[in-house]
Parts: sequence; C-alpha cells; structure tokens
Amino acid sequence: MCSSLLTVVLLGLTLGHTGVEVNAGPPLKILGLFPHPGVSHFHFFHPIMRGLAEAGHDVSVVSHFPDKHPAVHYKDYPLTGIDKLTNSVDLKVFEKRTFYSHFQEFFLLYDWGRQACNFTLRSDALQQILKRRQGYFDVIIMEQFNTDCMMGVAHQLHAPVIALSSCVMMPWHYERMGAPIIPSHIPNLFMAQSQDMNFGGRLANWFSFHALNWMYKLLSVPAADKMVQYKFGHMVPSVGELAKNTSLFFVNQHYSLSGPKPLPPNVIELGGIHIQKSKPLPADLQRLLDNAEHGVILISWGSMIRANSLSAAKRDGIVRAAARLKQQVIWKWENETLPNQPANMHIMKWLPQRDILCHPNVKVFMSHGGLMGTSEAAYCGVPVVATPMYGDQFVNTAALVQRGMATILNYEEIGENSVIRALKKALDKKYYDAAKAVSHSYNHRPQQALQTALWWVEHVAHTGGAPLLQPSAVHMSRFVYYSLDCYAVVALILAIIIGSWLALIRRCCGSKSSAKPKRD
Repeated sequence: MCSSLLTVVLLGLTLGHTGVEVNAGPPLKILGLFPHPGVSHFHFFHPIMRGLAEAGHDVSVVSHFPDKHPAVHYKDYPLTGIDKLTNSVDLKVFEKRTFYSHFQEFFLLYDWGRQACNFTLRSDALQQILKRRQGYFDVIIMEQFNTDCMMGVAHQLHAPVIALSSCVMMPWHYERMGAPIIPSHIPNLFMAQSQDMNFGGRLANWFSFHALNWMYKLLSVPAADKMVQYKFGHMVPSVGELAKNTSLFFVNQHYSLSGPKPLPPNVIELGGIHIQKSKPLPADLQRLLDNAEHGVILISWGSMIRANSLSAAKRDGIVRAAARLKQQVIWKWENETLPNQPANMHIMKWLPQRDILCHPNVKVFMSHGGLMGTSEAAYCGVPVVATPMYGDQFVNTAALVQRGMATILNYEEIGENSVIRALKKALDKKYYDAAKAVSHSYNHRPQQALQTALWWVEHVAHTGGAPLLQPSAVHMSRFVYYSLDCYAVVALILAIIIGSWLALIRRCCGSKSSAKPKRD
C-alpha cells in the first residue's frame, strides 16, 4: 500500500513539474468567435482552440477556416459566402508611401471590421450558436482586432470573455484591460518605433497613439453598436462598455522580442504559440541545407506578399546581389522561372519556413517583418534583414533592430548594392550572438505557451470570469487614471500661492513708491 501511495505522489509531482494540468472536473463548453477573414490571424488562434479540444473540452468555433482534420471535441461552424482577405499582395502598392499611411491603414481596418461584423451577425453559423441557452458556454474566446462587435454576442450568451490579439496590442486595447498607455516607452503598433525613441519619435508616437484610440472610439464603436443593436435590440449596452468586461487578454508577443511592458496580470503573453514541433524536410531541401559549405540565406516575405510582383529593377538587384554571395540562397518565389537566376539561388513556391530557419546552416533570414516570421527567427536564433511594408511589420522590425538581431532594408532602397550591404552587415557575428541571446530568452519559459493558455482558460471558467484579475483602473476615466485631477489641484494651489505673492510684492512696491517725498 505504501508503494502504491508513493507511486501516486510521484506521478502527481511529475505532472506538476511538466506543467500538465489534470482536469478533474467535467469538460468545459468553449466557444470561439473569429469573424475576421485573415488566415494569418487564425494561425495564432487555432492552436489554442485545438489544444483545448485535445485536452477534452467541448470546443465550438465560428470562423472562416474550418479545421481539415478536427480533433474529437472540436466542432466548426464555418462562415461561408464572404470573400476572404486576398491571399496575395502586389508589391507595387508599396512603391509610394506617405507619412500618414498608418491613418489610411486604420480606415482600411475600420472598413474590414464593419464588413466582418455585418456578415457574422447575419450568418447561419452564428444563428446556430445563438440557439443555445444563456449560460451554456463556460468561456467565450474571441479575436479583438478592428471591431468589438462580438462582445454583443457574448452579452447575449452570458459567458466570460477571453480576448485574443494576433499582433501586439492595438492602441484601443489598453484602457479596457486597465493597462497604462505610455507613448514615451511603448511603441504604437502602426509606428516604426522601438522602445528607444528620440524626441521626434516620442512626439509622433504620442500623437498617433491617442489619435487612433479616439478614432476607434468615434468611428468603430458606434458602427458596431448600430449593427449589434439592430440585431439584438436597443437595450444592449455599447460594445465599448461591454469590452471592459473582458476577463483576460492573450497577446501574440513576448518580452524577449517586443520588449518588456508594464502589463497587468490579466494580459498574458503567448508569443510563438503557433510554432509547432519540427518536421522532416524534403530530401532535396535537406541535402541543400546540409551541403551548403558557407551557409544558406533564406528570403521569404510571408504568405500574402507575392515576391514575383517586384519591379524588374528590384528583382534584378536581388538576383545580382545573390550572384555575388558565396552562400546558397533560397527564395520563396511564386513563378516557375526566375530571369537571370544564378547557380547559387534556389526558388520555391512554398517552403517549410520554420524548419528551414532552425537548420544550423541558415545564416540570415530576409523577411518582411511579419510577426509569425519574426517569431520563428527569434525561436531559431537567426539574424534578420527586414523589409517592412505594412501593418505591424514596422514595429516588429524596430523591435528586432533594438534587440541587435536585425538590420533594415527599406523597400524603396532595394538594389544590388543595398542588398549586399544589408546581408554582409547581418552576417557579422554580433548579429548572430544577439539572435542567440533573444532565442534563449524566447525559448526558456516556465511553461510552454500552449500550456499557459490552457491553464488560464480553465481558470477563467472555474472562477466565473476571474473577477479578481480585473484592475479597478478599467472603470476609471483616463483623467483620473493618470492623476490629472491631482496635478490640476496642485497646479491651482501653486498658481494661487504664486499669484498671492506677486500681488503682495506688487502692493508693497506700490506702497514704497507712494511714500517717497516729492522734490520742489
């Protein structure tokens, strides 16, 4: 009997040490709401939802991307009949950019948010979900990106909400979680800034942070309110208020890559959760990587940007630069042929990016600065030559540069000599050392990102929304949160004191002038 008891105790200690939680209670009923038709976003959400299903919970997912091989407890409610975001971006649109491009991007996000909200609220998939009784779901997991429309659905279903963001937090996410907005230190997602900003950078960041936050409140929130109240009635509170009821926020970031931030405990960093276990490479690709005497340079600008839409001048500049290198070059290129392709350049329409990056012979990664790719570079410890083009790619690139593991090659400057300079710079040992330092911190965590997510989802469900996690700051006005009322009172008191002293001095000086005797 003692031996059996000892075995049970050791088993418990082993499970606790590995971070695996034994779910003794009944399986949870979990709903996922993902109205945005962007597949790159869903790459962050899907591992969490599938992991919950594999842990034995009943998972229902409303999205544009059904699981091709769903787990036993995973059920899709597909959103069909709407065009998904284009799966390719023509590089010609980046030939001319302006200083106000990030405001143009906001209006694009605003338009996408309205379309996604309107379509999802009218969809058959959501109608099936709404047939469930109130309180049926233990937790609702949803994307909070360019609209808070789905908070109206959560309000109808009476379940606690966990928000997901596939990128760093947007300017309008901070207040709802009680997190401080510190533009002097925290770069806005839309800006090409790291945490080290000069005065001009801080000023632009401050203006952009607050302007976009107010634009979201004045445009996106009323647009969502109109559609939600049309669907559920005018008694439904504003989604701006409902968003304050968010119990937890999962963010696709990690301090080692994006920099440490003063976040409250209801904001959880899960950067790299999409990175799966390595898979065997195709035999020809494995031979190429193994036999590269001087190493390999990988060029890939993600799943949406089509490299074959490069202008002839930029394409030829990259090709001529590759021909001058002693390294082998692998380029994600969407055509069958590449004009003037040198012997050391190998083109592929698709490639297993993460598995290539982690090969020890890969020396540099030429990337567009997308968060999935930069996360994989951090995971594998590979220096980066980054060419950001839109969205969060600028802030991701700035973070890599600040960490010392990347150099920037602006899209407008792509040419033979500029490519050679950037690659030779990134091949310097100091970039390799910085990348390995980031990789060490990125990979050495108390718990795997997926296990962290599962634990917190179960915690929110078992505590009815984790109310003790919510800071009281969520319900404060920003005027009170930053103690501006206190500063105003102190300034008023100082003004009264200074004004009184000035009046007294003026009076005393006036009295002395009048007391002087007049001369004949």
